[in-house]
Amino acid sequence: MINSIISYTPETELYGRIGKFQERLRTEDIDGALIVQNADLFYFSGTCQDAHLFIPAQGEPLLMVKKSYNRALKESALKDIASVGNMEDIRKGINGVLKGKRRLGLEMDVLPATLFLRYKALLDPVETVDVSEAIRKTRMIKSPYEIERLRESAFLSTEMFREVPNILREGMTEVGLASRIEYFLRKKGHQGALRVRAFNQEAFMGHLASGWSSAYPSFFNGPTGGTGLNPSFPQSAGFKKIVRNEPVLVDYATVVNGYMVDHTRIFSIGPVSEKLVKAHNTSLGIKRRIIKETRPGTQGTDLFNLACDIAERSGFADQFMGYGAGVKFIGHGIGLELDELPVIAKNYKIILQPGMVFALEPKFVFPGEGAVGIEDTFVLNEDGLEQLTGVDDEIKVI
Repeated sequence: MINSIISYTPETELYGRIGKFQERLRTEDIDGALIVQNADLFYFSGTCQDAHLFIPAQGEPLLMVKKSYNRALKESALKDIASVGNMEDIRKGINGVLKGKRRLGLEMDVLPATLFLRYKALLDPVETVDVSEAIRKTRMIKSPYEIERLRESAFLSTEMFREVPNILREGMTEVGLASRIEYFLRKKGHQGALRVRAFNQEAFMGHLASGWSSAYPSFFNGPTGGTGLNPSFPQSAGFKKIVRNEPVLVDYATVVNGYMVDHTRIFSIGPVSEKLVKAHNTSLGIKRRIIKETRPGTQGTDLFNLACDIAERSGFADQFMGYGAGVKFIGHGIGLELDELPVIAKNYKIILQPGMVFALEPKFVFPGEGAVGIEDTFVLNEDGLEQLTGVDDEIKVI
């Protein structure tokens, strides 16, 4: 059940995360890191106020808040929180902790170039280095506290998918169905916004598309796209009407208290073609085989290759994970952002560890006909994968 009381990250949780990150800083001989991106800032401080968080390699972190200081005091359990008015205050705060040391980490994967150059000039002669990979790897292993937050999101997502058959009707537009789904989610606690780390990979609450439009190509780095409402945001639901005997893809990320799960199911009004059913069943076979094979120590590329082998034997290799310019992954980490580590991909070698959370999404795309497949969010435990998201994964015929 979703807790309607505002949730603040406990002090022990924050300092546990900071301690693990500090170990990485010391290993890489970095004297400290300046955190400014909202997802990272929330992860380490518990607040998204306009602030800079300085984490030294050892010792107490310093949260420097421009706006709103009073909210930051309420939201963050860190001990050292200061009000600042300008960049000079931030420079003094950092120098007061660095005390002559010379290597400072920045989130170079997400920091705009103009802001990076400003920090570089401000902190001269301190050497600036990239700590984005160290941050992402720290965030990659979820704590028990985080997994409970993910369970809350999964509970709401499962509730929503159970509601879809009650609202899906022939003749309604994709955006009409999307608005009903989004109303259901928002009134029960979905925060409305999704965070995506990759540059220009904008995302709304989810992808909803039917028939040919679910196979309509898009810039988004995923197997499906959708027409969208106009070229300024060319993905997800459009004004196409939903008709009988076509797949309706509902692919939503549900976010509660900052943490999201990714979840896809296929619906139809009347049966779809035997070809689409066979392809969907192949997706289910891939999912079940990966659940069986995955344990701590499994290599992610082995799972990707396994999925591709199953798709090849089914005869649908060309349609797997997108037709033509398909994507080269079948799973992506998820948590505060939609595109976290690990990535289960062709060219990303990673040994899976307990505490990793990822969305597995084997899908098949048929131009002019539609997309089928599933997506579920899993956590890797000591004895294997645990599926967090629910609901039957067969095509739901209404």
